Amino acid sequence: MQKIATISLLVADYDAAIAFYRDQAGFDLLEDTDMGGGKRWVLVAPPGGSGPRLLLAKAEGEAQLAALGNQAGGRVMLFLETDDFARDHAAMLARGVTFLEPPRHEAYGSVAVFADLYGNKWDLIEPRR
Repeated sequence: MQKIATISLLVADYDAAIAFYRDQAGFDLLEDTDMGGGKRWVLVAPPGGSGPRLLLAKAEGEAQLAALGNQAGGRVMLFLETDDFARDHAAMLARGVTFLEPPRHEAYGSVAVFADLYGNKWDLIEPRR
């Protein structure tokens, strides 16, 4: 059996990224281990989730710094699936998450695009069952 367990996401600053994902997006901080030399192993994930975790990786060098907020070329990069769109949308708004559009109700479910602190686009989505 194989699965995608972890996805690396470039960040400019570990603590700012932790604050966004934990305090605004509502994720759990799973691990924050000092690796020496200014590097840390920082894992976050949605609460109760069984899907991939995010490794918050501090950008180094011109190419990585240039990719901050644009790792998917301006497209939605990640999809945060919920079982209660209205609850999670309201909670994220209350915690200061910036949504780039009002909620839409499509044939496939309820969705709204939000941006992380660097501008990476995410879908908050409740699939139609």
